[in-house]
Amino acid sequence: KFIPGIPGLAGGWGPLKLGKQEGELRLASFEPALLAELARRREIAPLLGPPRGALGRAVPPANRGLLKQALVAVGWPAEDLAGYVEGEELPIGLRLDRFHIRDYQQEAADAFYAGGDVRGGSGVVVLPPGSGKTIVGIAAMALVGQSTLILTTNRTSVNQWRRELLARTDLAPEQVSEYTGGAKGIAPVTVATYQMLTHRTEKDGDFPHLRLFSEREWGLIVYDEVHLLPAPVFRATAEIQARRRLGLTATLVREDGREGDVFALIGPKKYDVPWRDLEARGWIAEASCNEVRVSLPDEERMAYALAEPRDQHRIAAENPRKLKLVRALLDMHPGAPTLVIGQYLGQLQYIADNLAAPLITGRTPQRERERLFDAFRSGEESLLIISKVGNFALDLPDAELLIQVSGTFGSRQEEAQRLGRILRPKADGRQAHFYTLVTRDTSELDFAHNRQLFLAEQGYSYRIWEADEILRAR
Repeated sequence: KFIPGIPGLAGGWGPLKLGKQEGELRLASFEPALLAELARRREIAPLLGPPRGALGRAVPPANRGLLKQALVAVGWPAEDLAGYVEGEELPIGLRLDRFHIRDYQQEAADAFYAGGDVRGGSGVVVLPPGSGKTIVGIAAMALVGQSTLILTTNRTSVNQWRRELLARTDLAPEQVSEYTGGAKGIAPVTVATYQMLTHRTEKDGDFPHLRLFSEREWGLIVYDEVHLLPAPVFRATAEIQARRRLGLTATLVREDGREGDVFALIGPKKYDVPWRDLEARGWIAEASCNEVRVSLPDEERMAYALAEPRDQHRIAAENPRKLKLVRALLDMHPGAPTLVIGQYLGQLQYIADNLAAPLITGRTPQRERERLFDAFRSGEESLLIISKVGNFALDLPDAELLIQVSGTFGSRQEEAQRLGRILRPKADGRQAHFYTLVTRDTSELDFAHNRQLFLAEQGYSYRIWEADEILRAR
């Protein structure tokens, strides 16, 4: 069974399909009672056009994304088979003499593209940090062969995308531009940051840079770290459902609960590999996860007891005894290229000053960041102290030891991303080590347990240490 013009209507995806029929967009189902029920719901009714028999409703094209969002919200997602408009043609050749696409990377790109069928072209690829999601994006671009807009988290990531594109494809430098605070070029391949797109001069003003979505006839839009998609970009994405869309991420967990919006507006999960599977095959480093518990000094204990809950978390996170543990862990892993990462700038500055180590924060100029990252890659620097700007897009393959001194409350995705900073496979097969320092008998301990849930699902377990054990082992 199928309604002519909407192939696969009776497939296993669900009872609702969006498709093209007789030149218009329609929502269709073989369950007329369901369609009638949905058409009466106040969230759905304004987004639908007139009935098309008992099994279909017309849908204004401008409502395509909004309707999918609303249907996900009420528990009835629709498979979108309406297809895509074609973008500007852009043949992209891969320089396979310079690099090898791993089997899972090609499988992920193929699963997304689906041979050009309407069942492909929109969706999310989920792979661990360090496993080469950028290569998946580049392979997908080559399959689509059209102009591409790439959205990512920060300037460092923009630079990495551009560097990878020029190294691994036959694109010329003038065909790949960046759209950031420093440069606003628009080329057949344009790489921009979410921050740039959501920048506005007034709190309640418009987002002028969202016009980038319509500046060219994009054939593909790549959303790097799609789980971080900000609300204004969601809204803009709802308006461009006729464009192919690829989301890349290590985890679909969103602390704001908007996973459904990613599903509706970017697309369903197309490919996923358990982290431990890639570890077993040597594509990401073997890693040990450790939680080290340390008590508050007596003078901080009373301040903690009398503080408001949000302030309690900060007092626990900035526990001054953590510095001694950082020193001890550095002694336990002599010579290991190390990242110390945290949430609070005062704490990080204190650690950097005491260890005479460079500190990288959001205020660090981009040129200085790149200089320090290059020094770390070359071995000139073996220790970097870094704020949450280090959660994403750090191409530091030799980083072996990561010490987390504080974090964003109970964020599961942050924990996963921070572990990912040290998962690039090491040349000599060395194991990576992740330590999170937690103040016992405080809210930080509860948040730590929540942070670890996603990694537990991936097969990681945390060894629990008491501070004294670490101090004795140094």
